[in-house]
Amino acid sequence: MTSACANSVGRPRAFDSELALEKALNVFWRKGYDGTSLADLTEAMGINKPSLYATYGNKEQLFLKAIEFYENRPCSFFLPALEKPTAYAVAESMLLSAAISLADDSHPQGCVIVQGALSCSQAAESIKEVLIAKRLESEAKLTARFIRAQTEGDLPSAADPAALARYLGTIMQGMTIQATNGSCAEGLREVAELALLAFPKPVASVSQAS
Repeated sequence: MTSACANSVGRPRAFDSELALEKALNVFWRKGYDGTSLADLTEAMGINKPSLYATYGNKEQLFLKAIEFYENRPCSFFLPALEKPTAYAVAESMLLSAAISLADDSHPQGCVIVQGALSCSQAAESIKEVLIAKRLESEAKLTARFIRAQTEGDLPSAADPAALARYLGTIMQGMTIQATNGSCAEGLREVAELALLAFPKPVASVSQAS
């Protein structure tokens, strides 16, 4: 996607707006919303402030566009994991994919939706609320998937779908912190595999084993 925007002396400057958005995402990812200045963004994106405002709006709007870009990247694993055939396969795909993605050194480590505004100034409170809402939305989707699994007889009737969704969210948020601390993908995979030991196996597998 290519846009043409006016630079500071009024001459049009063509730039790849999607690439610029990806660069903005990387800055927000590394520094968090509060820690990122307009100067950081314009330098990384290779544009001036008038171009930034004209194309993306203000800093808050740019951040929200960057988060949308983040969620829709080809390497995103959350939504594909929900399509797995069993609840256990959903959990396995989610945790093992997270182990790879969170420690991938081709981008900042961790998850920007988790760490983008955990603590922030009052001015950034609306951003913090947006990220909280996104995390809760993901938890709700995961809960709904586990309720479906229970209805289909894949998940034991004694299991609590909401608690399982919170469990996975808590594990992945912890893995995010470990990734920012420098944990490698193999170390995170070990955590994921331990977490899976506590997750209910498919009912059919349990029946066959007995």
